[in-house]
Amino acid sequence: MRRRLVLVGALAAVLAAGTACGGTSDDSTDAAGASAEKLVIYTARDKKVADYVVEQFTGKFPEYKGKVEVLNLGAQEILERVRAEKANPQASVWWGGTQQGLSAGAGEDLLHGWQPAFASKMDAKYRDPQGRWFGEILLPEVIMYNNKALTPEQAPKDWDELLDPKWKDKIIIRDVAASGTMRSIYASMIQRQSPDGSNPQPGYDWLRKLDANTGTYAANPTDLYLKMSRQQGVLSAWNLQDILLQANQSNMPFGYVMPASGAPVLVDGLAAVKGGNTAGAQKFIEFLFDDQLRATLAKDYFQIPAVKIANEPQWLADLGLKPMDVNWDVIAKNETEWINHWNSQIKNKG
Repeated sequence: MRRRLVLVGALAAVLAAGTACGGTSDDSTDAAGASAEKLVIYTARDKKVADYVVEQFTGKFPEYKGKVEVLNLGAQEILERVRAEKANPQASVWWGGTQQGLSAGAGEDLLHGWQPAFASKMDAKYRDPQGRWFGEILLPEVIMYNNKALTPEQAPKDWDELLDPKWKDKIIIRDVAASGTMRSIYASMIQRQSPDGSNPQPGYDWLRKLDANTGTYAANPTDLYLKMSRQQGVLSAWNLQDILLQANQSNMPFGYVMPASGAPVLVDGLAAVKGGNTAGAQKFIEFLFDDQLRATLAKDYFQIPAVKIANEPQWLADLGLKPMDVNWDVIAKNETEWINHWNSQIKNKG
């Protein structure tokens, strides 16, 4: 009996030492003794934005240093991945998604509902009433052009001008099905001609004419930027923030036109994935709505905050945004059907 007690005591001492050294734990610990589980983020944000925010986050919360893993995907790809992983969630944060995509995720019970402090400052139309997703930024969708190939005067002034035969094979489009941005632009082009969504055919006809002028479909945003900069095409449709980021931080030859009939303005948001690291996700999301961070992201990264900031940067004050009248509820109801039809019946057939 005494020998058994000695062995049990020795084993307990070894286990205690192992725990103290962190030998079997995946947690990191800061000087104050706080620990953090790994935080996996699926994001559709530009890599520069994601890298900057994560650096600031881990600077404020050092217990997360080395514990944040970021995977860059298209917004639609994030929805499909979170959906596929429902039984065994791998991500904790879905950062960057359209209102309709996030609403679909909420409806499929993929997202964790809560009520953070910043929610009371947010317009109700920019958040889920049950706190399952929150709008972070507003993304105007505009006409993009290569400003070394075209002058502002030569660039199209409105959406319908993209259908002019003179632009045949001079348009590059980010492949639509995987992109929340492109799905929203294409769905808006259909919905503007069928306000209640009941007759998408005029919109399909419009997209067929655009397809006829499209020289190539880019696999991802990086591919789009490279093709545009090399003048493999000189026009596209894309979100304003990424155009400004590429032009001002990567010296890409990009300009934009605010369409005369209006720009679809997306509510681009984020959510905590149900079944993930909820505590870490909530801390990260709260951090994203820090006033100082939002001011920096507006000034240096061309974001339009969904919650107003005290001092707008000059570029935002001078923007002259003209929103298109878009019914996002109609789009949310019909987007999947419309984009599937485009993908199977229109793409590369115009």
